Amino acid sequence: MVDNTAARIARSAKATAKADAGVLVIGLGRFGSAMAMTLDRLGQDVLAVERSPSLVAHFSDRLPIVEADASNPEALDQLGARDFTVAVVGVGTSLEASVLITGNLVDLGTPQIWAKAISAEHGRILQRIGAHHVVFPEADAGNRVAHLVSGKLLDYIEVEDGFTIVKMRPPKETQGFTVAQSKVRERYGVTIIGVKSPGQEFVYAEPDTRISSNDLLVVSGHSDLLERFAARP
Repeated sequence: MVDNTAARIARSAKATAKADAGVLVIGLGRFGSAMAMTLDRLGQDVLAVERSPSLVAHFSDRLPIVEADASNPEALDQLGARDFTVAVVGVGTSLEASVLITGNLVDLGTPQIWAKAISAEHGRILQRIGAHHVVFPEADAGNRVAHLVSGKLLDYIEVEDGFTIVKMRPPKETQGFTVAQSKVRERYGVTIIGVKSPGQEFVYAEPDTRISSNDLLVVSGHSDLLERFAARP
């Protein structure tokens, strides 16, 4: 699940980066390596930085990688970190290293810094020293899984401030009806944004899109309202 979180953040980082600048990923633990591999798969120029020789050897045939200690500002400067518009600090287990690396990137004037945090306190420190985006992959994954195992949701992505997108089976009261006829938005305050029928491609929901019992629904709205809707038989 942490890998899924990294993939979503990688897509956001790719969208932010200039086409000719690439993304600098520092730290190739589970989160950082998932970020770097996803960015590479998306066609983004990526440079990974890792101080562990064993991890460098492990990823050397899969990614452009440099062995360096990014907590040293001179090392960052020498590898051309100031040329990147986006940097991701995947180091989380060492609070000192995480803070030092983030601070070095701030000093270099990196326009967009994404930093991993392992606690609320860690996150607040990163924000105070200048990280533009602080992510909590373990907490996000735990929150997501909790929603999946406790109800009828098949996938759960919280975007911001409670706004959430879920994948779910259609409640019986919607089966056989069109989106307009089911009146989901009026009754439950959520919006059906897509329908996936077996063997068919995903389609955006229109008022006349008919929902069958075998379909999958993609629904958006506040998490509390989505949970209420998903709890319907």
